[in-house]
Amino acid sequence: MLFAPPTRAIWKNTLRNKDKRPVQRQGRTSPSAKPAVPRSAPARPGRAASPEKARSEEAAPQRLLIERTGERPAERIPLILESSGAGDFHLIDSGNALKLEQYGPYRIVRPEAQALWKPSLGAVAWDNVDAIFTGDTDEDGMGRWRFPKEALGETWPLSLLGIDFLGRFTSFRHVGVFPEQIVHWQWMKQQVEAAARPVKVLNLFGYTGVASLVAAAAGAEVTHVDASKKAIGWARENQALSRLERAPIRWICEDAMKFIQREERRGNRYDIILTDPPKFGRGPNGEVWHLFEHLPSMLDICRELFSPKALGLVLTAYSIRASFYSIHELMRETMRGAGGVVESGELVIRESGLEGKDRGRALSTSLFSRWIPQ
Repeated sequence: MLFAPPTRAIWKNTLRNKDKRPVQRQGRTSPSAKPAVPRSAPARPGRAASPEKARSEEAAPQRLLIERTGERPAERIPLILESSGAGDFHLIDSGNALKLEQYGPYRIVRPEAQALWKPSLGAVAWDNVDAIFTGDTDEDGMGRWRFPKEALGETWPLSLLGIDFLGRFTSFRHVGVFPEQIVHWQWMKQQVEAAARPVKVLNLFGYTGVASLVAAAAGAEVTHVDASKKAIGWARENQALSRLERAPIRWICEDAMKFIQREERRGNRYDIILTDPPKFGRGPNGEVWHLFEHLPSMLDICRELFSPKALGLVLTAYSIRASFYSIHELMRETMRGAGGVVESGELVIRESGLEGKDRGRALSTSLFSRWIPQ
């Protein structure tokens, strides 16, 4: 039996398909409910149109939700997944709605609304920086970079989990990677390497491709989807830097909802699915995405895309006013009858001082929910 997804909206845009991001939602309605519009917008950066205008623009045929039966998966909550830094990154200090970070050779200051406390380090550390983001303090708002010491190039080399890629000073404060997600990437890498068989990974809202390259380097066949041509181009640059040009990666610039609906019709299946949707965004042809409205449908389709030996579904959500319970319960409803366990909570980064060796305060970055078969 099929049900149409609910209609509810919250606005927000992001370029990336991740340039940092948010999530949440629940519920279904009767078969007569109005279908939701599809989506896939540039994650992270990208200025959003007003919600009213966005809703008035396109609409595409929507796949109805499948009524799931059976027991809900077991749960593991709350789960706090913590990173104290990795590779060329660590969080030095935070406070006064700012964060002080090390990205390779550069020390950077960016806005961080959740840093409600006072900084641990003094002015000497905070003033001795290479780049400061100023301007709009909204998560994906426009702004500019100031370089106190000397003008810096647009890009610079970075490395995480053995993957080389480019950092970039974007007008949306992001630099091309969300290091708190390394905990998910490490998990994915372990799953791929331990499978002892070919593993297919689908990375929705894949942004600059670091997660896709981690999966490919571990031996997976990867399909990377993002609505931003710039993000896809950046990801291809990163692929070359990581010397993975021969790796089996499909780079798809398309609306995420349209893509997964087509994959379902074609019968294509995946073992691991990562999805990192923005709160609000647009696809390459103006398709509109509202997280609270379209997330139930997205997860429902993702379940249908799983192979018989699926290894997991990972959802992250940024910059939304919601409890992790919202996406946790949605994930459990979506995976009814599939067994396994749903673990949900927050991703946090731990301050580690100037040298990256201390253990300071934990800074929350996003919500997440992850289904695993056992």
